[in-house]
Amino acid sequence: MSRLGNISGKAAVKVFQKLGWVKVGQVGSHVVMTKEGMRVNLSIPQHKELSVGTLRALIRNAGLSVDEFMKLVK
Repeated sequence: MSRLGNISGKAAVKVFQKLGWVKVGQVGSHVVMTKEGMRVNLSIPQHKELSVGTLRALIRNAGLSVDEFMKLVK
């Protein structure tokens, strides 16, 4: 399993966009993303570094594994 950490909110948004998620707006410091066919919205905080638990929850809600997500981070 890949190690999570040191990923900014901005980088996470870019990865989710590669996977077909679309920005629908921003509420405060959180970018809200949606994807057709998914029942959940992702609310991604725009912090310099996301906590491991927050990032893991976003990945799980998007229906991905940590390894799938980490392959797209660059």
